[in-house]
Amino acid sequence: MSSTDTTWFTHDRFGMFVHWGLYSLAARHEWVQNREKLTDEQYRVYFDHFEPDKYDPREWARAAKTAGMRYVVLTTKHHDGFCLWDSDLTDFSVKNTPYGKDLLGPFVEACRDEGLKVGFYHSLIDWHHPSFPIDGTHPRRDDAEYIAANKDRDIAEYQKYLHGQVRELLTRYGTIDYLFFDFSYEGREEWWGGKGADAWAAPELLKLVRELQPGILVNDRTGIPGDFITPEQYQPSGPMKRDGVPVIWEACQTLNGSWGYDRDNLDWKSPELLIRMLVDGVSKGGNLLLNVGPNGRGEIDPDARAVLAELGRWMDRHDRAIHGCGPSEFTAPSDTRFTQRGDRLYLHLFAWPLHHVHLPGLAGRVRYAQLLNDASEIEQVRIDPDRPAQNTRMGGQPEGTLTLRLPTRRPNTPVPVVELFLIPSAD
Repeated sequence: MSSTDTTWFTHDRFGMFVHWGLYSLAARHEWVQNREKLTDEQYRVYFDHFEPDKYDPREWARAAKTAGMRYVVLTTKHHDGFCLWDSDLTDFSVKNTPYGKDLLGPFVEACRDEGLKVGFYHSLIDWHHPSFPIDGTHPRRDDAEYIAANKDRDIAEYQKYLHGQVRELLTRYGTIDYLFFDFSYEGREEWWGGKGADAWAAPELLKLVRELQPGILVNDRTGIPGDFITPEQYQPSGPMKRDGVPVIWEACQTLNGSWGYDRDNLDWKSPELLIRMLVDGVSKGGNLLLNVGPNGRGEIDPDARAVLAELGRWMDRHDRAIHGCGPSEFTAPSDTRFTQRGDRLYLHLFAWPLHHVHLPGLAGRVRYAQLLNDASEIEQVRIDPDRPAQNTRMGGQPEGTLTLRLPTRRPNTPVPVVELFLIPSAD
């Protein structure tokens, strides 16, 4: 990990990922060219018809902000090689589509106007570039004749292109806060000819990034360490560590299993599940980068907007249990999570208990407790640890346990939160 200041990142905790490109017209996953083994000529139909007349990045930025997100990360180029800006290094860019205009500039401006940090995603892979050596990820991986005709491709030429495009991205749009490279796959059994740090000249690439944007945060997917690590499509079982030392991490997750717009994919995660994923990550010291895939006209589809709106309703009442928070030294009971910011401890209830919740180690440590959604007081109950349970009288809990008496009726929110104001320790 570098010495770059990560304070804003570990404070903000919640961001929006946006996967958008030619594959949005195919509307059946962002790896459609790979999955269907499409040639450049077959894939060209999406380039020739790319005309996102409804593209309004201010709507994207406002949707992110309303959902409680603090930064937005957009794909500048995905694995298909298509560029969302007018690159001097290729004709395979938005400039030469029917739309014909730069897409990144308005996005950057919209995010800044809404007070959001700006992030770029950039693929290290490029199936379109004539010098990118064919491997097991390439759409033409099973075409022996094509492979033979292209066996002399020079990765060094591709490195120049990759580094040149990164230079364009980091010199044309002012301050960029975050850069997500994707991805290294050297040694991956499912993909022959995999590529890693050497293929990208990763040390030189990272040096270039730091020189152009000294304050930028960079992920770990070039094959060498960055500022944070990036678990994808799973929830870590605990705080993430490297060599036993906790590290900064961010889980990237989809709404429905696809990163790009996928019209017929109905495998949507519920807002409650997504809130629990966010809370769970923060309780383990992590961020959540939650993806949307706008359609071919440039719109976030209604189902995704509805999910974001639900997240926003929860965050409107509970954002201070997320922003600025991290793990707690206290152990949360089953079906709950703790997040903490200074002397405020937040108990997130994944299941609503009958009347009482018992918090080990917190007796005498809490001066006030309230439901966060409406600031209604929660009663603290003292139970003698030596008193046995009998009839309607609750028995003792272990020494040092704080018991809270909750209302019978669960608050009308997906994940209720109790805010605990701690008494500073004598230490």
